[in-house]
Amino acid sequence: MTTRIDRKFAELARDGRCGLVTFVMAGDPDPATSLAIVKALPAAGADVIEIGMPFTDPMADGPAIQAAGLRALHAGQSMASTLALVAAFRAGDGATPVVLMGYYNPIYIYGVERFLADAKAAGVDGLIVVDLPPEEDAELCLPALAAGLNFIRLATPTTDDRRLAAVLTNTSGFVYYVSITGITGAAAPEPGRVAAAVARIKRHTALPVAVGFGVKDAPSAAAIARGAQAVVVGSALVEKVRSSLDGADRATPATVAAVAGLVAELASGVRSVRQQAAE
Repeated sequence: MTTRIDRKFAELARDGRCGLVTFVMAGDPDPATSLAIVKALPAAGADVIEIGMPFTDPMADGPAIQAAGLRALHAGQSMASTLALVAAFRAGDGATPVVLMGYYNPIYIYGVERFLADAKAAGVDGLIVVDLPPEEDAELCLPALAAGLNFIRLATPTTDDRRLAAVLTNTSGFVYYVSITGITGAAAPEPGRVAAAVARIKRHTALPVAVGFGVKDAPSAAAIARGAQAVVVGSALVEKVRSSLDGADRATPATVAAVAGLVAELASGVRSVRQQAAE
């Protein structure tokens, strides 16, 4: 079955350009502002939207995304309201792919079968669950694929060829290459090494490769775009949310515009790089 993610990357390949994948946290800083931010992303230049599922123990995330999750949880965000956010976005946008990203615990507590049914109904296209390795595919990956959702895996600089084969076995949609070792927002990737790593992954799969972790502005986005099918930006965007808030962590009139403005800047960097169009 062809998904919105598949169609988007096929479109990008035909157009000969790299995509921009933007990550924001559901419910940050409050449900209404979060929805307004998500609605603003496609017009600002986002090709794929990743939405974080808030969790109390986000072990792979750096301080910016940890803080975003806590703000969302303090504002009352739940799995049900995260799915409602996607449904509200989908009511006005039937084309932009939406990926939920986070950890298995909130999905497990919600109930896997119920989660997959509700996610599909809400308009979710794919999942990134960072703490479920390939050895646990029966827990969520295989049921998600059966439900028509892409299951997107992470590869890292320490993923050797043998491990990469296991990572790619049930991956669909795209591969998310984590360009640095460590937590989100911790360092800047080196474009030459990233391009070589992407080329190695591409020798093992026909799936697009999206590169994330450490991209903060248009120049760094453009540098990564030269060697990837998509650039992922998260920490810089949630930091834009934080820096726009008032002293009580409440949204201000500048919040949505601050995020959309950075997305537009990043999109200009990504789109300045032309790639060979698919035949």
